[in-house]
Amino acid sequence: MKVGVYGLGRFGAFWATQLSKKVEVVGYNRSKRDLIIDGVKLVDFDSLCSCDVIFLCVSISSLQEVLNSIKDHISDDTLVIDTCSVKVYPAQLMSEILHKGQPLIATHPMFGPDSAKEGLRGLPLVFHPLRCSVDQKEYWITLFKEMEIDVIEMSPQEHDKEAAYSQGVTHFVGRMLDELHLKPTKLATVGYKRLMSIVEQTCNDPLQLFYDLQRYNPYAHYMRSELKEASDKILTRLKIEEVKKMEDA
Repeated sequence: MKVGVYGLGRFGAFWATQLSKKVEVVGYNRSKRDLIIDGVKLVDFDSLCSCDVIFLCVSISSLQEVLNSIKDHISDDTLVIDTCSVKVYPAQLMSEILHKGQPLIATHPMFGPDSAKEGLRGLPLVFHPLRCSVDQKEYWITLFKEMEIDVIEMSPQEHDKEAAYSQGVTHFVGRMLDELHLKPTKLATVGYKRLMSIVEQTCNDPLQLFYDLQRYNPYAHYMRSELKEASDKILTRLKIEEVKKMEDA
């Protein structure tokens, strides 16, 4: 079996290398730039489309274009697996754009090069078989577990609702703190250092990922509204306390 990885950006290159430890992996990238990726042979578009399995490691916002580009070049039995950080939108696109009966699996590896610095053990990967055989499902669950990944079976809707209040909040707060231009300080508490690590981890990812997480997760706008409401509540409480002190003075 030959596995192709479409999209060799920061995550795609990382993921291709991890997969190559278990299966034969080739990679394709639309942008013409020199790439050297451990364990991965770079191929052209047609060679990528001839693979038995294709992982799509592209931005959420470019997924529709990519699916349209491959749909008439892949075999009807090619297994297509996305790795997007939201799940409802990609699942819908793959089901609608690719051929009827095309084997499909929706995944979200909830880690990347930074969070996997010390290895993959125990890191979560959301897995949902959209349209595939039992053998295909079991093969990939088994392979991911052999990679020491924690496989979580969850529907796209469940994923997006939960991720909006976990990953979505983390990226939003990380970007917000980055706007404060926080710097390391010798007065840093453990809590401050943890906040700085959130900034580093989230802002190492492409800004497009942040925009896509907020735009394509159908629950993200609820999260932002509640986050603003929570901030307003705290500021209001502080203002009330300040008024009390002034009145007592």
